[in-house]
Amino acid sequence: MRVQAAVILWFCALLPGCGGSNQNPTAGGNPIAPPVISSTAAQNGALIVTMAPGVQYAQVHYTLDGSTPVSASQFYQGPFLVASNLTVKAIDILDLSTSSVASQTFSPNIPSGTLVWSDDFTNNTGANAQPDPAVWTYDTGTNCCGNNELENYCAWNSSTAPCDPVNPNTYVGTDGYLHILGRSPAANVYTSARLKSQGLFSFQYGRLEFRALVPEAQGLWPAVWLLGNNISTINWPACGEQDVLERINAAGSPDWNAGSIHGTGFTGGTGLGTVYSFPSGQTAAQWHTYGMIWSPGSVQYYIDAPSNIYVSYTPTSLNGLGGAVWPFDNGQSNFLIINLAIGGDWPGPPDGMTSFPAEMLVDYVRIYTN
Repeated sequence: MRVQAAVILWFCALLPGCGGSNQNPTAGGNPIAPPVISSTAAQNGALIVTMAPGVQYAQVHYTLDGSTPVSASQFYQGPFLVASNLTVKAIDILDLSTSSVASQTFSPNIPSGTLVWSDDFTNNTGANAQPDPAVWTYDTGTNCCGNNELENYCAWNSSTAPCDPVNPNTYVGTDGYLHILGRSPAANVYTSARLKSQGLFSFQYGRLEFRALVPEAQGLWPAVWLLGNNISTINWPACGEQDVLERINAAGSPDWNAGSIHGTGFTGGTGLGTVYSFPSGQTAAQWHTYGMIWSPGSVQYYIDAPSNIYVSYTPTSLNGLGGAVWPFDNGQSNFLIINLAIGGDWPGPPDGMTSFPAEMLVDYVRIYTN
């Protein structure tokens, strides 16, 4: 019945006057309560906003631009950061009924360049620790994400073979780093980890920065990237993808990192990607800071300093790409992904020169106001 209701809502969203906020807020003759908007403190005045449906099984749809939400508005998928002055408006939709509008205005008045959220991977336990479960969850299993990759992705402390909690694929060490390890516990068997903040934390606009050191060898593909929360409703690539750190295989000469964006009409060979060449004597296997400055109508990438922007993408970057649609200003927040992939169509399998375990380290992940 819920599947049928979802299909009805989808068709209803296409029809004038159907599914809008002018509907009678009842279901089966009972009033529908609006969503409950709540917040918790992040850093330096920023807040993490959470919404809960006011009635069981209702879907929450919301806007951040002051407009009245309707069934076609963003579907709430998880907590998101608020670090600018804005008004959240939200409605519940259950079957063909819509609640009244819940509204809350936030005025943090935070100066530009302020740190508003971070995970510094602090660990004072004296032993390897779980990555913060309030921020990080996991993709697991084999070929979770296409590309015919070879690794089995393992969650924290997983004992599902070939995962081994004695030889974990991810943990926060006593050194204060997030560790992601690619392992080969048997011939042609590979394990690794793919952490994501989906459903737990996301943000829209700001300066994302992280400090990382990555392994370099044939068949290795370390990455830090983002996807839109709306991936569950409009799918990939319409949700948008922002690749901040991405490289494959052994060190190049010069060594490099790729900063890319993807969306409808620009994926794969038609994607927008720019290679950054490290200065002579530097490699990605050394510590570097990687950053993204995401503003309305703009995605910029830098390495080692915010002033060192090596590419700027705007909607005009899509000119000449037939059917391309800019996906980064549709009102959704994006979630973080940190992973080390092994093999697949790109970059190809490991070879005899690939050493395991291969380790990716992340010192911190931070978000600042623009």
